Amino acid sequence: MTWKIQAITGEFTGQEINIDRDMLVGRHQDADVLLQSAEVSRKHAALLLKEQALWVQDLNSSNGTFVNELKIENESQLQDGDIVQFASFRFSVFAPAPETVEQEEIEVQQPAEAVAPSETAAEKSAAQHMNEQGMPSLTERDGNVQLTRDGMPQNVSVPKPAPIPEGIDLSQVTPEPAPVPVEQPVSRVEEERTQQKNASLGLITIIVLVILAILAWVMFK
Repeated sequence: MTWKIQAITGEFTGQEINIDRDMLVGRHQDADVLLQSAEVSRKHAALLLKEQALWVQDLNSSNGTFVNELKIENESQLQDGDIVQFASFRFSVFAPAPETVEQEEIEVQQPAEAVAPSETAAEKSAAQHMNEQGMPSLTERDGNVQLTRDGMPQNVSVPKPAPIPEGIDLSQVTPEPAPVPVEQPVSRVEEERTQQKNASLGLITIIVLVILAILAWVMFK
């Protein structure tokens, strides 16, 4: 059960405040109902809960606290529909709504549909056959089927594959595509080795050409 007050004047018009404990009204930052106006005292009034009843107490405010336009000095009990006023801020008082006890609905179980005795017996016999008898023994199997020592059937014919329908040209069947070779990527180390090898060959070639030039110059000098 929670009391409520609803603002009916000022910028707070329509705003509801639940009173579920003792609350301070004023313009102090610690106030539960904060009214930031110069005409409201820092600690203007108090809303008190006493045995499910709501009381209002003026805290020696400058501009007073009123109940139904009558200024109060100390405490005053509030009733549903009263108008409580802090300076020029007016609020309507709403008492807690009476608790309603909802009657629980009793579910009536409908009788199950009658089942024919024959159907019940048939289902029961099938269930008993599956649960009680289980797999048939070797003596209950077909006597024409020869079994091995391990209990496996012998001379069991394998079904032939289905014949190919007429009118289908097997030569036109699309063969499976040949696998495409995938080139392996060359590693960075192999690339560097190849570059070094090519540089070495180029340097050797230049040295050989220089030596040949010197020999030719010496011989024909």
